[in-house]
Amino acid sequence: MTVDPHHEKTPAGKPRARSFGIAFDGEPGRFNAITDVAGVSVGYATLIAGDGPLVVGQGPVRTGVTAILPRPKAELEIPVFAGMFSQNGNGELTGSHLIEEVGAFNFPVTITNTHSCGVTRDATLRWMHQLMPGSLDSSWGLPVAAETYDGFLNDINGHHVTTEHVAAALDGAVSGPVEEGSVGGGTGMISFGFKAGSGTASRLVKWEDRKFTVGAFVQANFGKRWNITIRGNRCGNDLVEPAVREGTPRMEKGSIIAVIATDAPFLPHQLKRLARRVPLGIAMTGGYGYHSSGDIFLAFSTANPQAAQAPQGVMARAEFVPDVDIDRFFDAVIQSIEEAILNAIIANDDMTGRDGNFVPALPKKWLQDTFPRGG
Repeated sequence: MTVDPHHEKTPAGKPRARSFGIAFDGEPGRFNAITDVAGVSVGYATLIAGDGPLVVGQGPVRTGVTAILPRPKAELEIPVFAGMFSQNGNGELTGSHLIEEVGAFNFPVTITNTHSCGVTRDATLRWMHQLMPGSLDSSWGLPVAAETYDGFLNDINGHHVTTEHVAAALDGAVSGPVEEGSVGGGTGMISFGFKAGSGTASRLVKWEDRKFTVGAFVQANFGKRWNITIRGNRCGNDLVEPAVREGTPRMEKGSIIAVIATDAPFLPHQLKRLARRVPLGIAMTGGYGYHSSGDIFLAFSTANPQAAQAPQGVMARAEFVPDVDIDRFFDAVIQSIEEAILNAIIANDDMTGRDGNFVPALPKKWLQDTFPRGG
């Protein structure tokens, strides 16, 4: 496996934020991705087809599905302790009631477009039943599925994401470097009036004599152009152009889904606290949780598997980092979320979708001029 030691390129060679000399706080992991957390993997199915006027059911298609596996495939039945936080509930994350009740979930997480969320949830159950025959015969599952809206570029009412696409994303999930930009569920997404989508980053956290990893994954589809902020540079006034071009009027719809993974041992209430810090990283990029934005965040820990699956009649024991030492993990969440969002935007190209609707990429020339290499 070829690893980019400077975290400047995606596997497909697209630029990440660091390729423009943008300096970030904290120490990234090996891949600067959520997959730096051991056992976590990411897979995509990306659907891009057709041009021209919208014909519902035919296209144009600019969508997909992302799969995040919290454990290796053979261990997906083992729950992970988890917490979630809804900053603005104009969106969906299935399984959230169970997470609020018991502080855990199992099975993969999927992220897609708003009108395909149910498909990915149901397809995950089918996939798990095939992966582990009999695992659901006398039980039930409540998979986590999340969404953001891609109807400005995509034939969202055509329901193009199928069970087969979800299975392909789940089957193809791998550890290591993660592709970013217009891939998977992020294919048709927009942030600050620029093409956005899928992004990831990670941070290493030293605690006593141990080192832990915090990884973030975002599906970014939020924000207004005049608010965009890059490492404290409020640059919206410098980026009035290139503008979004609308063949069909655009309604203000936006959201961001974020998933935080860590190998640090935390209890569910602490993971909820990590999820609550995601909005601070979003705010550093200029996202303010406007009315129509669904901003929903999930945090999970791969630690304590024995406690998470303790059988009846056995005293469960779990270790955890004490709350008085949690601040450095808050830092890691905020830092990795900020960078993941910028990666989602920067690792991108212009996109034209339904009815000629056009979304520009954040101009690379402007990035080169504003953040010269070595700065």
